[in-house]
Amino acid sequence: MKAINTIALALSISAAAAAPVMAAPSAAAALKPTVILVHGAFADAGSWNGVAARLRADGYSVIGAANPLRSVKGDAAVVSDIVKSVKGPVVLVGHSYGGAVISTAANGNPNVKSLVYVAAFAPEQGETALELSGRFPGGTLGQALAEPVAIAGGGKDFYIQQDKFHQQFAADVPQAQAQLMAIAQRPIAEAALTEASGAPAWKKLPSYFIYGSGDKNIPAAALGFMAERAKSRKTVEIKDASHVVMTSNPAAVARLIEDAAQGQ
Repeated sequence: MKAINTIALALSISAAAAAPVMAAPSAAAALKPTVILVHGAFADAGSWNGVAARLRADGYSVIGAANPLRSVKGDAAVVSDIVKSVKGPVVLVGHSYGGAVISTAANGNPNVKSLVYVAAFAPEQGETALELSGRFPGGTLGQALAEPVAIAGGGKDFYIQQDKFHQQFAADVPQAQAQLMAIAQRPIAEAALTEASGAPAWKKLPSYFIYGSGDKNIPAAALGFMAERAKSRKTVEIKDASHVVMTSNPAAVARLIEDAAQGQ
């Protein structure tokens, strides 16, 4: 009986010693920041699917934020709340108008380590998305917009005409996929496009930029200007890529996000 009790005690001690080793995360996983993906106008969090799948496969935690597309300040507050909920470092990634949102959302959140702009606005204080998109020639978004939808309480919502969505927004995405994206597009309030941005976080955080030379929403010249002004650590221009470069070229976008996560 004494021998049986001795064996049981030994097994119990062995199991207790082994449990923490089995449950502990790897050092590499513990060091990886959480990536928060913020979509822009006329898109939703699903536009990041290809990027998110690659990041998860490489061991990153990923959150696809639901951007309200109502106002820069209000939308930034929503994203900021998500950032605050994350324990550990964060890489904030914004597409299109989402770039203006992350530029504000990062402020006051010391766990944000870097910003990634994907065909995105990086406005200076006082600038608006509407003004920046029209500062350089080549944008054709205005011609592709549908009749604005009046919002209860005042204001307007903008959509892209479904029959123009493919060529305007996602020319390098298969047509069938672009048609579904057009149906599911989320509108942006006029107020969001005309609201002046606050102090930009890119002035104090490492920033990275990727965009396509075939972007018809925000001309490549404008995107290049903003990247240079922000002293981008790494800028990638993909030849002929459309405005939804994260959908058409997810591997390149994921690679740049990982560079930002690793501080390269």
